[in-house]
Amino acid sequence: MPAGEQGPPAWPPRGPGSRPRHGSTVRAHRRRRPERQALLTVCVVVVIAAIGAWAMMATRPKPPASPQPGAAGQAQHPADHAAAPAAPASATVSITWVGDMTFGPLDEWPPDGTGSLLDDVKPYLHSDLTVGNLETALGGLPMSKCAPHEADCYQFEAPPYTAKDLRRDGFSAVNVANNHTLDAGQAGEASTDKALRAAGLQWAGRPGQITYLTRNGIKIALLGFAPWSYDADALDIPAAEALVRQAKQHAQVVIVMEHLGGEGDDYRHVKPGEEYFLGQDRGNSIAFTHGVIDAGADLVMGSGPHVLRGFQWYHGHLIAYSLGNFCGYNTLGLDAYTSVSAMLHVTLNASGQFVRGSITPLRLVSPGEPERDPDRTAVSYINSLSQDDFAGNGAVRLSASGRIEKS
Repeated sequence: MPAGEQGPPAWPPRGPGSRPRHGSTVRAHRRRRPERQALLTVCVVVVIAAIGAWAMMATRPKPPASPQPGAAGQAQHPADHAAAPAAPASATVSITWVGDMTFGPLDEWPPDGTGSLLDDVKPYLHSDLTVGNLETALGGLPMSKCAPHEADCYQFEAPPYTAKDLRRDGFSAVNVANNHTLDAGQAGEASTDKALRAAGLQWAGRPGQITYLTRNGIKIALLGFAPWSYDADALDIPAAEALVRQAKQHAQVVIVMEHLGGEGDDYRHVKPGEEYFLGQDRGNSIAFTHGVIDAGADLVMGSGPHVLRGFQWYHGHLIAYSLGNFCGYNTLGLDAYTSVSAMLHVTLNASGQFVRGSITPLRLVSPGEPERDPDRTAVSYINSLSQDDFAGNGAVRLSASGRIEKS
């Protein structure tokens, strides 16, 4: 106020027994009204700012969600469409492949369980992805493929707990595409799938099937083929190639298992053209394996002839045409060729390129159990067969210790 001008008289103090004048409380509130108005103004501004921020966030476009990889070990019909996750450049995956596996005809199962047959080779089964050809139905159903007393017809069925034994021994998956798929009919096929699922053991080889697994951050597609219409059909090579291309769109590494060729020592060599056995078209091994690699497969592993076959490099990718018999309890032959077998060990990088590999030489002993072979016969067999069949065309060479030498 101007200097010398006096303000309004002060409110008299409330003395003893005095009474407040009428309206004194109102006047006190009015004196604080400017402060309350200022506080109210600040609150309104804060609320308006908060509403504006929320509105901006609500209308802002959301970033696309990152594709999630399929669950490890998930088998899909049709293929999982999730994009392949990015794995570290240094990531690798180790794969072990064994040949044909049977565990006895119906009602003649091993007394100590099917897992007991593999006791001698269990230390060599453990890898990131151990796979074999399951050439038997699983269940306890009547077998129906062969007519009574039918010649040259064989049917196998193992107990359902076989799947759990294999899982416990180190297997991650099996190929079910072979000529014993329907040994117990469609009911046997269903019981096989049920037993595998209950054991947490994945499988591949049904028509149109691609099985996806993830190991060490690397997404892998696993496919199985055989020359039968009730399996993923290896006779329809264009369809097989299309399925591999589909798998390659969603996985970084594509592995193909094939069950092709005639059976026995007369079919140790891989030859161009169709192979026929017992009047059946058993496929064109060279055309099939080369075709699926051209379509995107990174590794091809074979079974079916019940004998070892040669190994071949094709465009830098390994083809193991047959690993022979792995287990054949009272079912598979044990002669000079059918008793010689091997386990294949391969390491691939995240781009599907070969890093290293080797074999563990085996020999089947009566009644059909695999043992490690101290004579390493499989090394000389595979070297000889590879040279005979693929000299100048990608023949693989094994060292004396069984190491795969890069081409």
